[in-house]
Amino acid sequence: MRQAVEYLASQELGGRYPATAGDTLASEFIAGKLRKLKFKPIVKEKKNKGYYHDFTYGKNEKRTTHNIIAVLPGKDKRLRNEYIVVASHYDHLGMGGKGSGSRRPDTLGVHPGADDNASGDAVVLELAKHFKKNRQPRSIIFAFFGAEEQGLVGSKFFLEWMKKEDGRRINLPANKDGIVAMVNLDMVGRMRDNAMSVSGTGTSSGFKAMVEELAEKDNLNVACIADGYGPSDHASFVAVEIPVLFLTTGGHMEYHTPADVPSTLNYDGMQQTLEFSKELIGRIASMPEAPDYINVPSSNKMSHAKFKVTLGLMPDVMGASNVPGLRADIVVAGKPAHNAGIRSGDIIQEIDGKPLKDIEEYMERLSELTPGTTIPVKVLRGEETIVFQVHLTPPIR
Repeated sequence: MRQAVEYLASQELGGRYPATAGDTLASEFIAGKLRKLKFKPIVKEKKNKGYYHDFTYGKNEKRTTHNIIAVLPGKDKRLRNEYIVVASHYDHLGMGGKGSGSRRPDTLGVHPGADDNASGDAVVLELAKHFKKNRQPRSIIFAFFGAEEQGLVGSKFFLEWMKKEDGRRINLPANKDGIVAMVNLDMVGRMRDNAMSVSGTGTSSGFKAMVEELAEKDNLNVACIADGYGPSDHASFVAVEIPVLFLTTGGHMEYHTPADVPSTLNYDGMQQTLEFSKELIGRIASMPEAPDYINVPSSNKMSHAKFKVTLGLMPDVMGASNVPGLRADIVVAGKPAHNAGIRSGDIIQEIDGKPLKDIEEYMERLSELTPGTTIPVKVLRGEETIVFQVHLTPPIR
């Protein structure tokens, strides 16, 4: 996995922006691994590039790139026509710049994307290798989606394409209805405290119990989020009523910057994610009946709420800490929390004298605050408790 990350996130690949030379090299690397494992390609008549599902996107500037898709047939006669998609995205931000999604938009430079999402690609390649040797009752589609950073473009095109195919040209069921579940890995390279987040645990009736049982067995601290929405490719699948599970180890200061390099990753943590994923996918692939689908409304109120103030930080939605409070995963320089002295990794325990234990209470506290005021914020930093005076400013719309 380390070798895969070091190549995909190398300077040579230039940040893997869609339809660039780096994008081509990344896709050739992944397709080469699948070819070596002798997986069935997605398209029957293309012997050399049958793993590629090409698509073109963009209004003003058309760009053509592709998803990389391989098929592993199941061994059970009854279940082999039901498919599980195991996926990651392989694109990233290229050189960054304004409008790219970079958190340093004024700095042009390679955004290597080691965690986002070379980490997920490396784990999915190892999962492909594992399941090739350990065939499951259901079939598995291994998908590496392109243009995810541009708005989940590749996964949306894939599902649209599946609607139109009649099954004669591709090694898949006649349409997307043959897909019974999707497991997505995105940013799984920075595990802390044996913790990860699994979203979509409410999208099928047996998912939450399955995840919790395996997490306890593997000594992982897993935060379960019921809905299957969010800024990654699983959202495309839940939008067409396919149950999903999304695995991530969360954000960090290097996210979407040139500093997201291979040396910052926790490879032992990636191994833990790999082992957990093997068991999880194996369980779903062996279920006697296909997972049911449950419609769960989005719980991500942060993206819809209109607060009068901002602290300028990204809270840790996983709740990985073993002490009361909410960890500040990313504290943005120049914003109120940073100006007051709060730093990434601090655990916020009180805002304006009121206790804080989770993301819901964090949003409630923000909704009570007024721009222009200064309020105390108590944090735990290591073993030291510190109270900072934070001057509140309105968010930039």
